[in-house]
Amino acid sequence: MTVSLPPLRDVIARHGLSASKALGQNFLFDEKLLDRIAAIPGSLAGEHVYEVGPGPGGLTRALLRAGAHVVAVERDHRCLPALAELSEAFPGQLRVIEGDALKIDPFTEIGAPFHIVSNLPYNVGTALAVGWLGGNAWPPTWKSLTLMFQREVADRIVSSPGTGAYGRLAILAQWRSNASIAMPVHRSAFTPPPKVMSAVVHITPKDAASGVKMSVLENLTGAAFGQRRKMLRQSLKSVPGALEALQKTGIAEDRRPETISIAEWCALAREVG
Repeated sequence: MTVSLPPLRDVIARHGLSASKALGQNFLFDEKLLDRIAAIPGSLAGEHVYEVGPGPGGLTRALLRAGAHVVAVERDHRCLPALAELSEAFPGQLRVIEGDALKIDPFTEIGAPFHIVSNLPYNVGTALAVGWLGGNAWPPTWKSLTLMFQREVADRIVSSPGTGAYGRLAILAQWRSNASIAMPVHRSAFTPPPKVMSAVVHITPKDAASGVKMSVLENLTGAAFGQRRKMLRQSLKSVPGALEALQKTGIAEDRRPETISIAEWCALAREVG
């Protein structure tokens, strides 16, 4: 469906909007860039999409143009009139929830498998991603995650063992998902330009390692990377059964957490229980 929409800059000017630093907002105006982001998950025609922090609706309009049925969560009440105009332009395709995404279960709101596509607010992006990747139930209710992060966070998500960026976030993202950087985004693409570069990360679920509980993996990696300069014999002694698991799996106690592969972390978690 072809819908004629005014330029985003005109919408923002007409509604007197400006990006809120307190809400971690940075607006994207480049429609071609937004269409490219919306295309990353593949065809969205008829698909359900969950979006966090749509702001004035730049990415939202790209998702709607792609034929998606979008549920968008927005905290900033100033943006609601602009989003309401999009609802009118795309009848039956957009539902906006005013609220805090950290307190909302998207499956409860959508009731069907869905994709998550968001230019995440910088101040809550990591917390939201960890929540979507967490939980012992797998496969998840989402089909894919296409998320804009600060480049530093994106690099952490896709990092490999032995690198400075490798840590808890990489392990939680990769042990039962495929994660890749789909697109770098220069800071100049945003208004106002943030101080850092950004990147879009694309994550799809895969089969989880058998016998591994996310809650155990979270405890192990939280303890280890909370003291990442220490050897495992020190950082894991607070986790019941962890030192015994090191012996059973043959992982040396004098290694540091950033040297442990995801497969080894899963083996430890399996032994701990």
